[in-house]
Amino acid sequence: MPRSFTPKVVTANALLEGDAVWLTEDDRWSRDIREAELLTDEAHADLRLIEASARQDEIAGAYLADAKDTDDGPAAIHFREAFRTRGPSNYPHGKQAEA
Repeated sequence: MPRSFTPKVVTANALLEGDAVWLTEDDRWSRDIREAELLTDEAHADLRLIEASARQDEIAGAYLADAKDTDDGPAAIHFREAFRTRGPSNYPHGKQAEA
């Protein structure tokens, strides 16, 4: 029996900076997962991934990541994705420098 589709977000790494980015509904790359488009339909998610993957001049390594809907917007479910939302792990760069 096939697994049911769970909500996803399209994520990748910004090509020049290397930061984790998420695709928004208006086709921007955001460094904030809460701005990402939460995809609840499998066919639409596959289409958005194909569109994102074609933007090789902006990003690298696009994929669909499991996410959940919260009052603040999409949030990561798995540890790997939650870790990516915090930015580079080498202080004091990126998002961690702002903390």
